[in-house]
Amino acid sequence: MSMKYHYADYKTILSPKNGMNIYRGCTHNCIYCDSRSVCYQIKHDFDDIEVKRNAVEILEKQLLRKRSPCMISTGAMCDSYIHLEEELQLTRQCLEVIERHGFGLSILTKSARIMRDVDLLYAINAKTKCVVQMTMTTFDEDLCCIIEPDVSTTVERFAVLEAMRKAEIPTVVWLCPILPFINDTEENLRGILDYCIRAKVRGVIAWSFGTTMREGSRNYFYRKLDEHSSILPDMKQRYIETFGDRYECLSPNNPQLWAIFKAECEKHGIMYRSKDVFEYLCKFESRGMEYGQMSLFDI
Repeated sequence: MSMKYHYADYKTILSPKNGMNIYRGCTHNCIYCDSRSVCYQIKHDFDDIEVKRNAVEILEKQLLRKRSPCMISTGAMCDSYIHLEEELQLTRQCLEVIERHGFGLSILTKSARIMRDVDLLYAINAKTKCVVQMTMTTFDEDLCCIIEPDVSTTVERFAVLEAMRKAEIPTVVWLCPILPFINDTEENLRGILDYCIRAKVRGVIAWSFGTTMREGSRNYFYRKLDEHSSILPDMKQRYIETFGDRYECLSPNNPQLWAIFKAECEKHGIMYRSKDVFEYLCKFESRGMEYGQMSLFDI
């Protein structure tokens, strides 16, 4: 894949709540991408990745000014493991800074490229807490390749969750968005939940079963539905007739799906209330070195 990118100057990299995005833009091309929304004010071509110049040095300076260590989160707005990361390795360098200064990490991705950095994730988790968050939306692999075409498939993401389980690195799954009339089925939900149960994830985030759309992301979504009209016939028109310009597009199957989701999570001891999951993600913990006896060759 040919990659376009440019550098931009920033004075800070951490938000007031200690969130971090190294890149602006993405090359995963998920058809439902909320980050394409106009409200985020990404002025450049979304596929022309904006790279924060001196991101590593800026992060180190900001961490040194912290009075005490805390959890650093990344990946919520733009995935930390886009294709460009293979070349620039800025995410890895930032993880090295986080580990060196004893901060915790909460990292969200859809990419199995995160396995490259399992040594750093393990090291961070040995000192404090590292939580790997993985988005999973579509159990059907063929459908996954349509909805999320240029990123790891769901079964590849499950393999990451399994590897993290073996390394005793806690995981959380984002089960969203669920696209009405496309992947809002009981079969899809149970398939993903089965992966979560087998991987022993700590929590699953799903506010409801549906999706959200705004100016920018809606336009892109509709364009992709047109491109896949042979596989998803009349889907664009169905969305327009059902939801119009609404921000929240709730699946008509939401009540049934939520009942299944709640029951399965409670049965298997998985956190599912968003408040509980986010409290867990934000809570900094100092561990000692009890994880140090395990060899990375066991992963």
